Amino acid sequence: MPTGTTRIRLRPANSSRLSFGVQVSLAIFAIVYAVLMLRNSPSTQDFYWLSYVFLAGCVVYLGFILVHNAPVFGTQSYFEFAPGYLVHKAGLFRAKQVFAAENMSLLELLPRQLRVRLKDGDIHVLNMREVRGTRRRAVLRGQLEGFARRYGVELREDTAAS
Repeated sequence: MPTGTTRIRLRPANSSRLSFGVQVSLAIFAIVYAVLMLRNSPSTQDFYWLSYVFLAGCVVYLGFILVHNAPVFGTQSYFEFAPGYLVHKAGLFRAKQVFAAENMSLLELLPRQLRVRLKDGDIHVLNMREVRGTRRRAVLRGQLEGFARRYGVELREDTAAS
């Protein structure tokens, strides 16, 4: 199957204290402030180089915000249904969680989470708040049903999860 049909893009959960727009605004304000400090202060002043360090830090922070929240390098947060595996990637700076179908005993689809129960007794809870939009949720439900049917994994769905 092509990757576009097996991968469902996630939006990061709003767990940060400041929204994306506020973070970008603060970073741009800090960059403008650093540029004005460099332009208006004499080069003979002690610690003149600290303005360059501050400017570089602000640019790196802006880059971090853009890479972490926007799909600059492609989709960074996703559920993927690979042959025999369910893959969850929570973001650019986080490791993938790979669940083999042969190790799964139960998939529980609840309104706000997907529980993956493994045969060894471990339970992994995946946040379903990151799947936004009714179309994406329907695609995810259909992919889960097909995955469970294909690999013989029991799928239990809560009735309120519609």
